[in-house]
Amino acid sequence: MNLCRRLAASTSFVRTYATRYPRPKPGTAERPAYRAPDPLVNNPKAVVTSLDDEDLTFIHRPPPTAPSPFSLSTSPTSPLLQPPKPATDTLLPPLMQKEVPMPERASDEVVAEIRRLRRSDPNTYTRLKLAEMFGVTSNFVGAIAALKSSARRARFRIDAEKQAKLRENWSERKIVARAIRAKRRQFCHVLDWS
Repeated sequence: MNLCRRLAASTSFVRTYATRYPRPKPGTAERPAYRAPDPLVNNPKAVVTSLDDEDLTFIHRPPPTAPSPFSLSTSPTSPLLQPPKPATDTLLPPLMQKEVPMPERASDEVVAEIRRLRRSDPNTYTRLKLAEMFGVTSNFVGAIAALKSSARRARFRIDAEKQAKLRENWSERKIVARAIRAKRRQFCHVLDWS
């Protein structure tokens, strides 16, 4: 029985740590009002004037936005009045990709020559070859000198024959893998995912 009383006394609900906030005034249940520190006490620009006769102290601090006496209209000290700085003065992170210079605009003579060569022999003068010859992009060559639909079909036919010759050398495993992929693609187009 003595043991039970000792255990009960030792496990009582008594706080053994300090509270986070100062204790409230006796008889009240609220925290004391917040007292902000005086911003003028440690201010180096504040001018303190004491009047001993009336036991008064005047503290004068100039406003933080007041212009300095050395501010000129040509060189103001306030950052709000200064002209904007050029963008090169700011430190920017490095570019993710290298800047690719835009190719010069092709003249009408160059465009006519590209079209003439492309129509004369599209197998020899491909888009890439013409782009390298005249210093333009291959997309530009394709836009200004597109093949006629009959020539494009013939080109697709030649490419399909080349692909068929390459497929003859494929192993059985690769053929099965490609067939499975094509079947899977069919099912993806059939299913409605919405």
